[in-house]
This record gives sequence, C-alpha cells and structure tokens, in this order.
Amino acid sequence: MQNINLFKPPRHLRNAHIQTVLNSQGPRKLRAKIIQQRLSTRQLELRAEDGTLLLGELDLAVAPRAALVVLLHGWEGSSRSSYMVTTAARLLAQGYDVLRLNLRDHGDSHHLNRELFNSTRTPEVASALQGFVDTHDYERVYLVGYSLGASFALRIAADSGVALGLGAAIGVCPPTDPARVMDALNHGFFAYERYFFQKWRRSLQLKLEHFPELDYAEELAQARSLDDLNQMFIPRHTIYDEVGDYFAAYAMVGSRLAALEVASTIIASEDDPIIPVDDLARIDPIEMLSVETSRYGGHCGFIESLGARSWVEDRILQILRQSGAT
Repeated sequence: MQNINLFKPPRHLRNAHIQTVLNSQGPRKLRAKIIQQRLSTRQLELRAEDGTLLLGELDLAVAPRAALVVLLHGWEGSSRSSYMVTTAARLLAQGYDVLRLNLRDHGDSHHLNRELFNSTRTPEVASALQGFVDTHDYERVYLVGYSLGASFALRIAADSGVALGLGAAIGVCPPTDPARVMDALNHGFFAYERYFFQKWRRSLQLKLEHFPELDYAEELAQARSLDDLNQMFIPRHTIYDEVGDYFAAYAMVGSRLAALEVASTIIASEDDPIIPVDDLARIDPIEMLSVETSRYGGHCGFIESLGARSWVEDRILQILRQSGAT
C-alpha cells in the first residue's frame, strides 16, 4: 500500500466524520442541485445481454475530446448523489462526456427489473456498458466509482476491462472486505449503520411496491438492523445460503483483481470511518494497480474547503491525463 498523502486539508476539516458528511450533504448538496438544474441531461435505459435494464444519465461536454467517463455511485446512492453530480461537472468542464450509471434498484429504477440488487452483479453492469460503448464512437473510455461503485469499477476492469476498451479505472474508497465493513458499521459511530439501514429498508419497500409477489413485507417490518436485513435478504434473494459466503463473493482481497490489464488506481483515506483502510494491504500486488492513501479524507470526502470542494475530483482528472487522455 502506497501512502502518498497528496490530500492535505486545513486543520478545521481534518475530522473524519466532517469529511464523510460533507461528501454528500451541506454545501456540496446545494451546489449539486444547482449544477443538476443547469445540465442538459439525457436519460437512458441501458440493456444488458440478459435483458437487465439499468438507468443512466448522459451529459455531453461543450468542447468534447472524444472521451467518456462512466461514474458509478455508492451503495444506496444514485446518479444524482451530490458527489456524482459535482464530479460530473468537473469532468464536463474539461471536455469529457459523462455517463452517470445507476446500479440495479438505485435511483428511480426499482421498477425496471424483478430480481433485487446485490453486490455481486458486476456482469450485468459490464454487459450494459458494453452495449453502450459498442454503439458510441469514443476513442477513450474510463470507469470511475465511489465506495461500492469503486468496487464495481475495479472488478469490472479486471473481468471486462479489455473488452470494454477501458483506458483506466479509478476506485475511491472501495470496500475491500465487505465482512470487515459490516463489522465497522456495527461497532463504529452508530449513525452510519442507521443511515444505511434506513436507506436499504426504504429501497426494499419501494421494490415491493412494484413487485408485491416478492412477498417479504412481514420480514422487512420485523428487521431492526443491517444484520437483520442481511439474514433475511441474502438466503432468499441471492445464490448464497450464508451471509459470509455472500460477502466473500464480492471481496477484493487476495487475487480477485489479478487479471487487471487496465491501469487502475485506488484512492483511500486512513481515517475512513466506514471502510477499514488496512484491508487494502490484503490485495495481492498487481502491476496494473496503484494504491494511494492519505491520512485524512473520511469516506469518499477529501473535502478541502468549507464550500465542500473535493480534492479527489482533481486527482481523478490528473490520473486520467496521466493515463493518456489529453
């Protein structure tokens, strides 16, 4: 693990919880709303080979450079999460077209597919993206993800990066070992577990409104924690009988990313209150993977001013340029 400490926030922004909250709330959320109103976004439905439909939002740069950046959001985020919108605006200003893609059952897409989202569904995302890039004339395509979206980006790069023609993949604060992330949520600051529990429960409620035959309303009403939802959801709605097996199926430890042939970068913070940064050392050394960590940054924050400007957006641009983008 390479500790480079490129991000150096002012002293009043060094608290990990402040960094994490400002990633999507407060000034950044307000700025994202203003940006979203100004964008001429085209909504798309991307179809995977197996028929899965994913909802995307495409924005075109005023002075395009024949390059596309695909952005993937975190768990229970969406294409309209604050960090997605502000990152898109930063990229658009530099001439990159941007596709903000919703994972299954995220954003306003619960009605599109009967089966529920789970974190092992990288093949459908890769397939949907393949259909898009095959029908668009981009010289370069890049994949960038935040949190769970970072995990999706890196696993897709390893499995399908060559076929997709990816020029680079970047993951900001990916969950390396999901079991350890769940431990951190259960034993860390309680607000994070409550936040994800409420968001996931609401998502499952929305899904049930569109597909009442899934018939899990009673179990959902009884759930009081993320652990309860995992115990209910995983055996019934994935191919895994045990929670631990499900977590292991999308972990990135060991040799999971060994097939990478695309230049890939992980950006993480040592003070991330949700994802243990030490787990990055459990990824086998891979020539095509760089790991950058900074002392501060919280979870996906890297906020450098009270206006909630994020340093990581500039770092993403630097990496794209270094990868060959001009």
